[in-house]
Amino acid sequence: MLDNWRAQAACQDADPDLFFPVGTGGPALIQAEEAKAICRQCPVRAECLRWAMDDSRQVTGVWGGLREDERQALKRRERRRAAE
Repeated sequence: MLDNWRAQAACQDADPDLFFPVGTGGPALIQAEEAKAICRQCPVRAECLRWAMDDSRQVTGVWGGLREDERQALKRRERRRAAE
């Protein structure tokens, strides 16, 4: 079942492939930045990020304005803060 926040997502009309760049080189980074630009305008960015990190544990793609490596770094920071 889709969460209600998805109906408000800025990426509704964007090509889904944009949010799943292949590789880590220049073209993939440019594509990820284009996806992140859409995310920056999104009213439900926080909900999307939380869903990707907690509910579905997405490991690929741009979700909530963050690439997979950025989400992993955020999770590490959150774990360190929780341990303090």
